[in-house]
Amino acid sequence: MRKKNKKFECLLRYVTEPTPAQLDKIKSFVYGKYVNDDITEDMISFSAVEDKSLGGGFILTCGNETYNWSTEGRSRQFAEAVDRLKKNISADTDIISMLRTTVEEFELTAAHRHVGTVSYVGDGIATIVGLPHAAYGEILIFECGIKGMVQDIRHDEIAAILFGSDREIRVGSHVTRTVMTAGVPVGEGFLGRVVNSLGEPIDGLGRIEDDDYRPIENAAPSIVDRKSVDTPMETGILAIDSMFPIGRGQRELIIGDRQTGKTSIATDTIINQKGKGVICVYVAIGQKASTVAKLVNNLKKAGALDYTIVVTASASEPAPLQYIAPYAGCAMAEYFMAQGKDVLIVYDDLSKHAVAYRALSLLLERPPGREAYPGDVFYLHSRLLERSARLNAECGGGSITALPIIETQAGDVSAYIPTNVISITDGQIYLESTLFNLGVRPAVNVGLSVSRVGGAAQTKAMKKSAGSIRIDLAQFREMEVFTQFSSDLDAATKAQLCHGNVLMELLKQPLGKPLSMEEQVITLCAANARVMENIPTDKIKDFQGKLLEYIERENPGLVNMIKTTGNFDDDMREQIIKASKDFLAEYEMQ
Repeated sequence: MRKKNKKFECLLRYVTEPTPAQLDKIKSFVYGKYVNDDITEDMISFSAVEDKSLGGGFILTCGNETYNWSTEGRSRQFAEAVDRLKKNISADTDIISMLRTTVEEFELTAAHRHVGTVSYVGDGIATIVGLPHAAYGEILIFECGIKGMVQDIRHDEIAAILFGSDREIRVGSHVTRTVMTAGVPVGEGFLGRVVNSLGEPIDGLGRIEDDDYRPIENAAPSIVDRKSVDTPMETGILAIDSMFPIGRGQRELIIGDRQTGKTSIATDTIINQKGKGVICVYVAIGQKASTVAKLVNNLKKAGALDYTIVVTASASEPAPLQYIAPYAGCAMAEYFMAQGKDVLIVYDDLSKHAVAYRALSLLLERPPGREAYPGDVFYLHSRLLERSARLNAECGGGSITALPIIETQAGDVSAYIPTNVISITDGQIYLESTLFNLGVRPAVNVGLSVSRVGGAAQTKAMKKSAGSIRIDLAQFREMEVFTQFSSDLDAATKAQLCHGNVLMELLKQPLGKPLSMEEQVITLCAANARVMENIPTDKIKDFQGKLLEYIERENPGLVNMIKTTGNFDDDMREQIIKASKDFLAEYEMQ
């Protein structure tokens, strides 16, 4: 509420000085618009200045509102009308008729805008006065063209985060409301492209044709709109698909120290979706540009970029762009989910995302909490990951499967951000640096990893063939520790250790070489039948590769049946075991 003794400033900028009659009309408009219980006519102060830069017409500024009747304002209105015309044109549109209607119905009005003033700017943050009605998450445009988003609403001012450099913004610069929520363009044209957090292409391949515009912040699907997870999202990684299966619509955390293969698991999962009708979105947060370029090149070589969107906010970009990157990627994924498609989205990684948000919050003078993170850092990730779901048939049946990545320090999973994300997700794949250094890759720790969906996300074939592999590995790891101090072992213990060594070798998998579901089933069936017990450890991977080729060649009907039906009965098991033993005899003779 304005005080009674405070002047209400009105400034008229013109090219040609208005006549007394024109000036009286302008004053009558202002009195009719602004005179109320708080503002009387004698409180309104008029001033007029000449401004040749307008080209023509005038601009009237009343308080924090602007009425633009200049040449520039009228040109902008016509340009907006043309843009609306372009968006409505399709292959069967009568362009001449539409153009005639647009011109006939076009009417120039004084453009009305809410304009504020920058009172402070620095470190990617701008404080603005004079925009009391701005909403949280609304896009603002500064007079230099930089966009910002309202992030903090205070008693007498607002604070905005800037989506660009703040070098051209000065104290006193004008800021205009757009009354638009922050969002990104979406559409089929984004597949195979690399874009920034604002949906702008950065791969040098030209403009992207968008189909729609979606807000980056969106409500998660309600419980009644969701369906239980029962369809596998196969990663092609034997260690994961056999013991910690991921289902479509699930959120499975990948967690581990730096340089333990977290991104490699996500990349292999994307590559494994080739030909399966799954759209992939990879969001890189706070990474080096060279790292992202290398990943894009690997996806291109594997033929996976055609169905993948890469959203990147590199380490050199401002914290606001890193903050909105995962939400922008999720908005792109939701566009495809709404069409009934299955989407896989990777957030790499949310540790850096939390750090970017912490920087913004401290600059916005919000009170710090544990590890200097703000109090709403849990909500930061929960509102993002809850948008991943599998929708029921009434809502289209689409899904978003999320693979968030978290980097730990010295294996500490009890730190603030790791525990937060663990509690939000439906399981975690824990990668251990000790295993990685021993050459076990992927370095999955069987004891700390879990999938809360479990066998519901496995085919019958995978569930039956995996059997007790996880228990066997746990017993092997425990037995291995105790037998270090003993040289005299009984036959059962030796057999258990030998079986464990075989499993550990089989779970090693090179980068970019995902296994199909039927190949995993054959491998596990042969391993559980103890076919490979007498093969030297360094020959097991060679035996596995040649065994898969042999069965594919000698019994393609069996392989095809596992692939198409997903079933696995005793007769199939016996056929695989017999074929494995036959091949073993040939292999030992080589």
